[in-house]
Amino acid sequence: MIGLRFIGIVCLLVICCCTSARGMEDRPRIIVTTDGEADDRASFVRFLLTSNEFDVEAIVNSSSEFHWVGGKGWNAFHPVEWIAEYIGYYAQVYPNLLKHSKDYPSPDELLARWKVGNISAVGEYATRTEGARFIADILLDNSDSRPIWLQAWGGCNTVAAALKIIQEDHPERMAEVASRLRLYLIWEQDETYQQYIRPQWEPYGIPTIISDQFDCMAYIWPKVLPSEVKPYFEKAWMKAQILEGHGPLCDAYPNKQGAFNAEGDTPAFLHTIPTGLRNRESPAYGGWGGRYVRVRGNVWMDPLPLSDYVYPSGQWGIANSWSKRLEHATDTAEINVRTRYFKPLWRWLDDIQNDFAARADWCVEEYESANHPPVVSLAQALLDVSAGVGEVIEWDASGSTDPDGDTLSFRWWHYAEAGSYAGHVEGVSTPKFSFRIPEDARVGDTIHLICEVRDSGTPALTRYCRVIVTVVG
Repeated sequence: MIGLRFIGIVCLLVICCCTSARGMEDRPRIIVTTDGEADDRASFVRFLLTSNEFDVEAIVNSSSEFHWVGGKGWNAFHPVEWIAEYIGYYAQVYPNLLKHSKDYPSPDELLARWKVGNISAVGEYATRTEGARFIADILLDNSDSRPIWLQAWGGCNTVAAALKIIQEDHPERMAEVASRLRLYLIWEQDETYQQYIRPQWEPYGIPTIISDQFDCMAYIWPKVLPSEVKPYFEKAWMKAQILEGHGPLCDAYPNKQGAFNAEGDTPAFLHTIPTGLRNRESPAYGGWGGRYVRVRGNVWMDPLPLSDYVYPSGQWGIANSWSKRLEHATDTAEINVRTRYFKPLWRWLDDIQNDFAARADWCVEEYESANHPPVVSLAQALLDVSAGVGEVIEWDASGSTDPDGDTLSFRWWHYAEAGSYAGHVEGVSTPKFSFRIPEDARVGDTIHLICEVRDSGTPALTRYCRVIVTVVG
């Protein structure tokens, strides 16, 4: 990277495209394990509609403490064939989706990657099921060096079964496998992470997100989302944008009398979509899948809302969830705490829902009649810059484009929570941003600045570029 400094101004000389969707970001590899609950099935509709953004390596049925074969009533296990059923709905809209992106996987590809894992009981991971063996084979295959994002939408037991196969058959390769593995857990929905994965695999430093903030997209959303976000989940919006007139896949979307029901597992794959926020570089950066803080080793959990809260020493799940602790809050102060707690995720939900609506349109509309996300480009190569107090850095996103020819609007803003500089940074609503390192910044401070680009299409779509400034002496 080349940089010149003249009279306190940092001049970034190299010209290149930043990114909007992929660009500088590798295409993610994804493995999903799911217990098949109603919110999993809703998440799966969105997952299929966003499957052009990543490589689907496996889709595997698993159990959880909530749903398993033999469970009664609400704990009953939804027959595993639901995955093939939903891929069948996807097959009906697949030809139209290809008009909008050639990267959508074929239905046959997806069916070939569907396997049944450990579903017979809560936390059962001793059995070498087809699903567990399939995951193990993918993790052992070193022909592709890209990381694999393994998501537990339900329990961790099939993940544990796969890792146990590797440990028993190839113990000498555990460190190698761990170096390619990334875990995103929607709670710990059984005890297998604590019983097996934590003692045997956590020492290898696998980046692991254990999420609780997902809950604002789950069943409690009407209670916890702020008023400016709720309309994107209510009946009028959902029926117009998703449920009516968008083909058989959206017709199958589980809902609550026309309103959003729950998609508690969706943040796991939202985290991997290349939006330009660079959140896959670190869970601390924040993005569509939330923002997290390191609690031990390379394990990351939700930023806690009050200083006197303590992370659990063991399983992080429904029994000790902060979201459940705050779910029924009625005191204004507690409601404010709850709103802050979920903000790392809900701050993006208008953009996320508009993206969902556009993809629903792709199921039935011609390319010319639908909207597609803008491409964010900076006229500088440096996304990570070091500069001293008082120096000026300039960025220019004027080269950003829109595939539909829409007018673009720009907003530069300071993502304070993602960095260590706590002072105020005045944003701008122009493509060019001239930023002077604040006088009160300290050496070592990091300042995260987001360039947000929104098109004028319907629904309006947004992509980003994040630049990170480190203050030096």
